[in-house]
Amino acid sequence: MSENMSPLTTLNDEQEMLISEVRRFCEETLRPKVSEMDKAAKLDPEIVKHLFEMGLMGIEIPEEYGGSGMGFFEAILVIEELARVDPSVSVVCDVQNTLVNNALIRWGSDEQKKRYLSRLAEGTVGAYCLSEADSGSDAFALKCRATREGDAWRLHGNKLFITNGQEAGIYLVFANVDPEKGYKGITCFIVTDEDEGCKVGTKEDKLGIRASSTTEIILDDVLVGDDRILGEIGKGYKTAIETLNEGRIGIGAQMIGLAKGALECSLAWTRERRQFGRPIGDFQGVQFALAKMDAEIEAARLAVYNAARLKEAGRSFVREAAVCKWFSAEVAERVSSMAVELYGGYGFSHDYPVEKFYRDAKIGKIYEGTHFMQLQTIAKLIM
Repeated sequence: MSENMSPLTTLNDEQEMLISEVRRFCEETLRPKVSEMDKAAKLDPEIVKHLFEMGLMGIEIPEEYGGSGMGFFEAILVIEELARVDPSVSVVCDVQNTLVNNALIRWGSDEQKKRYLSRLAEGTVGAYCLSEADSGSDAFALKCRATREGDAWRLHGNKLFITNGQEAGIYLVFANVDPEKGYKGITCFIVTDEDEGCKVGTKEDKLGIRASSTTEIILDDVLVGDDRILGEIGKGYKTAIETLNEGRIGIGAQMIGLAKGALECSLAWTRERRQFGRPIGDFQGVQFALAKMDAEIEAARLAVYNAARLKEAGRSFVREAAVCKWFSAEVAERVSSMAVELYGGYGFSHDYPVEKFYRDAKIGKIYEGTHFMQLQTIAKLIM
C-alpha cells in the first residue's frame, strides 16, 4: 500500500486492471468527443456501444445473463473514472447500473432476469421512471396510474426528467394501482419501447451533463401483463426508496470523478500558465487553492467508498449514502468553481474544459434526492 493511500481507497489487482482499461478508453476514445457531444447535446452512439462492449453497462449483472459479474464497488469505481473525463457519459452508466440493473437483480423474478438483464448487459439502455411534474422530492405524489384490465394493466401518465430517456429500450415505471392507499398503491412495472403507447416526449435543454438525454416519457394507455410487475403489487415504494439509496452512492462517485477531472486540468494549467515571469503554480496562493481542492476530494472519496463498502457488506448505509452524496456534490461545485477561477478569463470560455465541469457539477445537488432531502435524511437518522 502506497504512503498516500488509505485502506479504504486501496484497490486489488482486478480493480486496478479495470480502472486501467476504463482510463485508456476515456483518454483515447471518449475525451476527443466530449466537447462535440456537449455542444450537440447528444451522446455519440459509438461511445454507448463501447460501454456495452467493455461490459460497463452490466457490471453487477451475473455472467449467466451476459453481465460482467462484478460487484457494486466496481460499479462505483467505473462511474468515478468516467466522470473524470465526462460526467454525461458517467451518468448514463450510473443510472444503468445502480438503478435499473440493481432493481432487476434485487426484485426481478427468474424469468424477468433472464429476459431483461441479458438485454441490459448486451446492448439495451435502461431508464428509471419515477419523477413527474408534481412529484420530485415528494416522490410518492405521483399521478401515473395503473388500472387493472382483465389479466393485464393499463398504464397512463407522464414521467419527467428521465435520464437515458432518448436512448432507453427498457423503462422501470412507477405507477399507483390504488390511489386511495397512497404510497402503498405504488407498483413498479417493466415497460419497453416496443409497447404501444410508450413514447419519448420533450427533451430538456439543460445547463450541464448535456450529452446525457433527459426527457419526458409519455405512457398513453400502455398495456402490460402481470409478468411486467417488478416485485410485488403495492411495494413499488420500497423498490424506489432502497434503489435510490444505492443510486446516491453512484452520484457521489460521479461528483468525485468530476472534481478530480477539474483538479487535473487545474494542475496542468498552473504549470503551463505564466504570469510575472513564472508559472502561476509557483505562487503560494495558487498552491494553497490546489491543496484545498485535493484535500476535499480525498475526504469526499473516503465518504463515497465508505458507503459503497458498507452496502457491499450488507450493513446499513442510508445515512452514509446521504452524507456522501451531499458532501461530494458540495466538493464538486467548489472544486470546479475554483478551477474556473484558476484559469482566469480562459476558464470562462467554452474552449477550455473547466467551464463544462462547473456546469456539470450543479446537477449533483439536485437529482436522486436534492441537497435539502439529504440533509433531512441525515438529521432524521442522527436525532
